[in-house]
Formats: sequence, structure tokens, C-alpha cells
Amino acid sequence: KQWYQRRVAITAGVLESKGNNLFLIEEETGHVTLCSMPPKFRKNVWIKRGDYLIVESIKEGKKVTCEMVNILYPPQIKDLKSDNVWPQHFHSETEDVNKDVNKDVKDSNKDFTEYRNSKPAISDSGSDSDDSLEGNVNQLSRPVVYLSSDSESEDD
Repeated sequence: KQWYQRRVAITAGVLESKGNNLFLIEEETGHVTLCSMPPKFRKNVWIKRGDYLIVESIKEGKKVTCEMVNILYPPQIKDLKSDNVWPQHFHSETEDVNKDVNKDVKDSNKDFTEYRNSKPAISDSGSDSDDSLEGNVNQLSRPVVYLSSDSESEDD
């Protein structure tokens, strides 16, 4: 938590990725700006919309005004909320995200259960299903020729 206790650190939510290691973020004050990802994070982490970051202001750029210092994961966000240092601006957003995630997980479990229960039962008796089997279409079928014996016809 030492990175959060520095007052130059700002909590920000990721709105979208702009490419080239740039992200559009919303600071705790509501200000929207561009943030750069330093080389130590590149190819090591994946940042997506809805994630939260700790950023610091930089003086070099006019469009890009801050740089990532840390990425906040759900356990860290929970700790910050319990310590009452989580910005009020993000309180409702994180609660909505958690509800949506829980709802999506429950819905996917429900869909899987419905699918599993709707599958037809497979019977072990082979006689019922053998009648409905088609011939192998990958092999050429040879015509069957029945030859009649001349000896049988002569006897009659």
C-alpha cells in the first residue's frame, strides 16, 4: 500500500485501449486523459476496459498526462475499500461490475445445466439403433449377383 500512500498517485479506471501502450482512463476526479504503459509492464500484463490503475502525472506530454505505476486487482480494491481510501467516484462502478460478473457466472451455469439435461439419453441396446444406421458411404458398394443353379430348374 506504500504506492497508494504517496499523494502524487491517482486512482484511475480504464475506459479503453488506444494502442501503442496507451489507454484512455478516467481519474478519480472524473477527468478523462491518456495514460502510457511503462516498459516494465509491456508484454507482462493485460489491461482491459474496467480495470483500475494507480497512475502518476508526467510533465513531458500534452496529450499523455500520466503513466501507470500499479495495476489494482480485486483483492487490492477490496482492501482499499475496507480502509476507506477507495475513491467515492468509483464505488458504484465496482459494485455494478461485481454484480454483473456474478450474474454472468450464474447464467452460464444455468445454461450449461439446461443443455446437459436436454441431451437425449443413449440406450445400450444395439438392436434399436442398428435399424436406423445407414451404410458406409465412404466405401463403394459392390452389386450382389445371385446365380441360380441349372440343376435345380431341371428337376422341376
